[in-house]
Amino acid sequence: MESAGAVCESPNVLRTLRDWACSLVFVVVFALTMLGFDVALRIASLFGIRAESRVAGWAQRCLLEILRICDIRLEVDRSPLVREGVSYVFVANHQSMFDMPIYGSVFASNVPKYISKVELSRWIPTVSFHLRSGGHAIIDRKDRDSAVKAIEKLGQEIERNGFSAMIFPEGTRARKGEIKPFKPAGTVALLSRTNVPVVPVCVDESWRLLEKSLLPLPFGVRLKVWVGDPIERRPGDDPYEIVSECERRIRDALGRMRGEALPPPAPLQRTAEDAERWLGTGPAVGVNGNGTGGDASRDRGTQPTLGA
Repeated sequence: MESAGAVCESPNVLRTLRDWACSLVFVVVFALTMLGFDVALRIASLFGIRAESRVAGWAQRCLLEILRICDIRLEVDRSPLVREGVSYVFVANHQSMFDMPIYGSVFASNVPKYISKVELSRWIPTVSFHLRSGGHAIIDRKDRDSAVKAIEKLGQEIERNGFSAMIFPEGTRARKGEIKPFKPAGTVALLSRTNVPVVPVCVDESWRLLEKSLLPLPFGVRLKVWVGDPIERRPGDDPYEIVSECERRIRDALGRMRGEALPPPAPLQRTAEDAERWLGTGPAVGVNGNGTGGDASRDRGTQPTLGA
């Protein structure tokens, strides 16, 4: 009986040893890569934002490639209607810090600029410098007015520079893979300043990479990305309806990836202040996935917060 138990346990021991060995190699290579590209980005920034953005794209693809050390691969289901080199607003769910290199690799030719919390712009090699100097929107979620202005500025600049924008309306990472309710204000602020098409995007399984804070990384994870059809913009369209439609499509895609039906999103809430600022209208109403008014008892409060 004891020998049989030892035989049963040995594969688990070997898997654990494999995970730790690969993870330690990954962490070393990851750290060296981040330090190396931090220097490269600082040099590239001397030649302008496009040169820096190109190097940042290489960095994101490289970070995704070194995940192969742990046999972690990326599977992409991409709409053929999403074209390379075209400006979009990408509205996505958020599970992990690795979402940035994942999305940056998938949309490298579209040059996505991120809306990021100010804490990430301070101390992370490669990431922090590029967030500060690469044309991204850095927001302090404690200062809502300045955050909105930074997002609106990004919306104005992406069309002028031929870049794209990436926003995470959940406002924070889903550490266990669950999708959180969307907070519309940040995305609405962005859409109010640009008319580029909007693309809903979904990632899954990236949350597993940080489940144990990198040590060890789970071996053999298959990261999944779904890229939906673009939502074309029309004069006078309602950005709240667009956010609601993106949330509905992302939930549907995540459910298909997992083979389960996720609950539909609750209605989004617009306040009179925000509606007047971005839509030129006043009344506060809920918006559900069909763009119609929702039951006020299900709305998410009277003061929407920013997603980033």
